[in-house]
Amino acid sequence: MRRDAARNQELILRSAHEVFSELGTDVGLDVVASRAGVGVGTVYRHFPNKELLLSQLVNSMYEGLVAAAQEALARGDGTGLEEFLRLLSRSLIDHLGYSDRFISDLGPGVGEQLDSLFDQLLTQAKTHRTINDSATKGDLQILIWGVRGVVAVSGSVAPEAWERFLDIHLAGLRAAPFPSVRPGTDAGQIKRMLDARDKK
Repeated sequence: MRRDAARNQELILRSAHEVFSELGTDVGLDVVASRAGVGVGTVYRHFPNKELLLSQLVNSMYEGLVAAAQEALARGDGTGLEEFLRLLSRSLIDHLGYSDRFISDLGPGVGEQLDSLFDQLLTQAKTHRTINDSATKGDLQILIWGVRGVVAVSGSVAPEAWERFLDIHLAGLRAAPFPSVRPGTDAGQIKRMLDARDKK
């Protein structure tokens, strides 16, 4: 790719991230082109349709999270899980306008690397007793959904409210005795929740 073409592609991706994060994915590529300061034809030369552009953004988001999870796991002291949960929350918020596609667009098998790293971080945290043994992966997944819900409600009025929400729930996951005796949500239930959401 020529230098100017590479520069335009990077500019388009950066502008698309900003536009879709702020306005959602219903906006047209003309809005992306305007934000990038290029013609619509230039956008279409790099990304023939919006779906390809969104896929590139989701892939970049995924790769960034994999790298963050690997770095958190390499700490080796059990603190990586909490660090990653904060990074994941921030990433979902930074990509709020299209973060739903992060889950739905990956498809079977594609997200396995991140899923495996998440499992390893949870196991490491339990080994080092930085999280209660009773905490489940389902607890953490629902917690992340809760963070996104707080952001959706608080918006620009209290943009950092999610951090206090996350702090409080992480404290509960570390607590001994564990603050709930009710059974945790299992992987099958999580999958059915996602399937039901995608059908709406």
